[in-house]
Amino acid sequence: MKRVYVNEKWCLGCRLCEFHCEFAHRGGDDMARSLKGIKINPRIKIEEKEGVSFAVSCRHCKEPLCVKGCITGSLMVLDGVIITNKEKCVGCYTCILSCPYGAISASPDGAVQKCELCIDSSFDMPLCVKGCPNNAIVYEERG
Repeated sequence: MKRVYVNEKWCLGCRLCEFHCEFAHRGGDDMARSLKGIKINPRIKIEEKEGVSFAVSCRHCKEPLCVKGCITGSLMVLDGVIITNKEKCVGCYTCILSCPYGAISASPDGAVQKCELCIDSSFDMPLCVKGCPNNAIVYEERG
């Protein structure tokens, strides 16, 4: 299964992946107009440590602790992709605490959010990958 991978050697820390992620979930025809004047809350986040920038997003684990810890069943695996049912989420944030990668966050509506590889969109790959100017984020299958 294809997943998003990050090569921190190539990450510029420009945060364009965050804007592309937010745009993918807001929709619209023009990113500048869709995101103008709003505080973005992307599902991929850029972290910096000791001068190295890297993107943090869901790894879609084969044995996902977040899914096992979800008390309502709002997190589930669908064709290898961990997805969220926001209507079922009660905001207990057990999944946030159990994710070893820090890839799940609270959304503005109180539910949780995470990368779902843009599977609910018409894109052929996640927009964070398409929008990375240095190809630090890739969408590929690895052994």
